[in-house]
Amino acid sequence: MQCDSMPSKNVTLNVDKYIYDKYREYCKKKGLIVSRQFEIMMEEQLGEEKK
Repeated sequence: MQCDSMPSKNVTLNVDKYIYDKYREYCKKKGLIVSRQFEIMMEEQLGEEKK
């Protein structure tokens, strides 16, 4: 869960350009932020680990 007081971290990722461009367009159409979607995915995977 993100909190306003939590520091952010810049990261560099190597991903397939075609997939990234398609996903960026998908997020744009849905009004989503790519970096936040990545963060949500990480949170979900960490949550599954606790179970």
